[in-house]
Amino acid sequence: MDIDGVFSGGGVKGLALIGAYQAIEEKGLKFKRLAGTSVGAIVAALVAAGYTSKELLNIMEELDLDSMLDKPSFLDSLPVIKWLRVYWRMGIYKGDTLEKWVATKLKARGIYTFADLPENSLRVIASDLSNGRLLVLPDDLGKYGIAKETFPVARAIRMSSSLPYFFEPIKLKSLEGISVIVDGGVLSNFPMWLFDRENIKKVRPVIGIKLSHKGIDRPKNKIKNAINLYDALFHTMKDAHDSRYISRKHEKNVIFIPTEGNLTTEFEIDEKEKAALILYGKQQAEKFLIKWTY
Repeated sequence: MDIDGVFSGGGVKGLALIGAYQAIEEKGLKFKRLAGTSVGAIVAALVAAGYTSKELLNIMEELDLDSMLDKPSFLDSLPVIKWLRVYWRMGIYKGDTLEKWVATKLKARGIYTFADLPENSLRVIASDLSNGRLLVLPDDLGKYGIAKETFPVARAIRMSSSLPYFFEPIKLKSLEGISVIVDGGVLSNFPMWLFDRENIKKVRPVIGIKLSHKGIDRPKNKIKNAINLYDALFHTMKDAHDSRYISRKHEKNVIFIPTEGNLTTEFEIDEKEKAALILYGKQQAEKFLIKWTY
């Protein structure tokens, strides 16, 4: 049966999305349209390109996650230079290696631009800080005078995955000038609203995969210092919009995968930890699918 799917952001924790995809595939469900933010955009793009869960598992087994980070020069590795880079370039890592990796995997399936994908089969979320607005790619490219058909899918994924201060933001040149684009999770980390809306008949069943607790089960933020405050601020900013949208009616179509114990930017995790995250995602999806009705 065909379904639509939404993958949330979550950095390295996104490995659990692949496990969930495996369970969904084994259930005989096939994604027709996909949407995602940040790491969810990466997984959504690879699935839209035709990768099976088995192929993605093989890719993850071979992939050294730490290699996704651009290796700094000797000068860049010095603490003072490192923080000057964050100040002027607005990110510790360029993000070029990640974009090239995504481009290579898409190229292997003949995917370069959005014209190479079935129409409306993939949409990803980014945040335009210059204009203070949420950006749905490729739909909103027309607002910038850019043809969505010729826009590289890998570049859109890179825009959606630009975690503030970790990866350098993308500077999008358009008729409006230069816009600074960062991670879509800043404004919508789980764009379920693209497919599952109140009072609008769905084209087909929708399943969302969210790397967090269900709203009522989410533990409270413990704020005792400035670092705790920043962490709580970022997570509230990231999840508030989507949490307000996901009512009890929508929750029945969401696979919740609580991963609060894992760091979003923990790229140095070992093979055992990678396998555990993938298995955990699969187990949570299997529990959901037993009870899911459509």
